[in-house]
Amino acid sequence: MLIKTKYDLQTTVYDLLSAIYDSQNMRLNIVMSKTQKELAFLHDLYVAPVWTERFTGILDENFKFASKKKILYVNAGTGNHAIELRRKLNKDAQFRTYGADTELNAIAQAKAGIVDANIDFSSDLPHETFDAVLADASLIQSKNLPDFLEQVINLSSNQVAFFLPTTGSFGEIFSFLWETFFGLNMLDNSAEIEGLITDIPTVSKVEELATSFGLTTFETVTKTEFFEFENGTGFINSPLVESFLLPVWLEFLDEREKERVCQKLAQTIDADDGTLTFRFSIKATLVVGEKS
Repeated sequence: MLIKTKYDLQTTVYDLLSAIYDSQNMRLNIVMSKTQKELAFLHDLYVAPVWTERFTGILDENFKFASKKKILYVNAGTGNHAIELRRKLNKDAQFRTYGADTELNAIAQAKAGIVDANIDFSSDLPHETFDAVLADASLIQSKNLPDFLEQVINLSSNQVAFFLPTTGSFGEIFSFLWETFFGLNMLDNSAEIEGLITDIPTVSKVEELATSFGLTTFETVTKTEFFEFENGTGFINSPLVESFLLPVWLEFLDEREKERVCQKLAQTIDADDGTLTFRFSIKATLVVGEKS
């Protein structure tokens, strides 16, 4: 949800950009690289409302600040959720964000300026601790998750809340990927394909990591979320999948192989589902904890 007037905008420059992207068919093929600025706009237009809001909705329903004095949001994206949280806090609360992507931060800072939200969207890692640290780990690669969680938890003196997909996510997609690679006689990559499934952390593994990095009490909430597409081609061409999921899943392939796999994957999905829409599910998990 984009923030419009003071806090609820119905049309923004981002809506206009979305119309431009659609009308001029500016979505690029997966084998074509995109600049960080392009990815940031795609993130704001498609990932934030389609993907991120599924997780932040769970956080909003299940998390309350123990202290509202000093708060940090890690990976706040293009700022929608952070700005909404800032609006609900007292004016004297210190609210900061940290994210390494300067292009995302620039969009978020522009939005904050429109609604006079007192937030600093920074790419500088803080060298202090906060009463509460919130973190979006929904697009963090599994291999990077331990380091990410350690950093997030170390930045908190008390509360931590983070969200991510856990085991059981993307099962429909990975099943079709197996079939796709088999049809293309590319099973030499079977270990990498299997890793897509086994690398997604279980809830118990996430809890184990959280404990090892200093959380002493915590609770988890998991909700199944569905993403629906008109057909296989619509799935492959959706910005969320094309620009943010597939590049990670298929990083072990060269560009020509990626193109072959994407084309075959769309065909495989449509051959199986016929005239039905295609949808996949994730297990969206929120972890809320405290340090002793």
